[in-house]
Amino acid sequence: MAINTVAVIGAGTMGAGIAQVCAQCGWTTKLFDAFPEGLSAGMENINAFWEKGIAKGKTTEEQKAEWSANLEAITDMATAVADADLVIEAVPEIADLKHRIFSDLARMAPDHAVLASNTSSLSIAEIAAATDCGERVIGMHFFNPVPLMKLLELVYHEKTSEATIAIAKVAAAAMGKTDILVKDIPGFATSRLGVVLGNEAIRMLAEGVASARDIDTAMQLGYRHPMGPLALSDLVGLDVRRDILLNLADSFADESYLPHPLLEALVGEGSLGRKSGKGIYDWSTGEAQERDDLPL
Repeated sequence: MAINTVAVIGAGTMGAGIAQVCAQCGWTTKLFDAFPEGLSAGMENINAFWEKGIAKGKTTEEQKAEWSANLEAITDMATAVADADLVIEAVPEIADLKHRIFSDLARMAPDHAVLASNTSSLSIAEIAAATDCGERVIGMHFFNPVPLMKLLELVYHEKTSEATIAIAKVAAAAMGKTDILVKDIPGFATSRLGVVLGNEAIRMLAEGVASARDIDTAMQLGYRHPMGPLALSDLVGLDVRRDILLNLADSFADESYLPHPLLEALVGEGSLGRKSGKGIYDWSTGEAQERDDLPL
């Protein structure tokens, strides 16, 4: 099946990034969000990314015009998915919300459409169970920032068809992504490894083992990570990391996955990372600055 039209559900950081990449692929792309202000913000973020690329000489005004013509903001989900060959859901990590959306998508989207979730930790099988077309449901877990990150984690459950996996792989290649295929287990591959490393780095920070910057530098220079685990946690969102850890602890009945108290404290005070301007680091200047007011 050829992909001509894609609908993205949710215009937050991830959804906007996914929609941007889809538009750049030449696909007719419909971006939907239940909140008009969120939809406007998502479209503005895409435009700002393209403008930044033009300013740096990486893209042209002609490319931006071409990509913009492929992208449309839609305020009604049924309209957004009516002609979609691929639907990618990118709403917050709330299981009930995703289940409701997929139940609606199964009714609203064409019978041939692949229904994908960008969830980073929730069960694809449980999301699929909200539909009557589980064979068309797959996880397509993107990474932030979507236009720049090359990995796409494809997550299959026991009812996902080979045809659905094949279409997801075609989409990944068209987007310029390298895909990995992962079984539907809590945390998949990437989130499970990433949050455990981040949680341990937060524990080390709380115990005074080293500063945040030195912990991050250790992993960057010692293990060739492009970004340290603490800065990455701020980029992903500390609330997102906390929720994944709680899900893992519950799914495996293993308290070792529970978020460190410092992570809970940061989320509790509203320090969620880059998106709030402050997390483990202070991002108010746009660069990571050490904090001297961490709730240790």
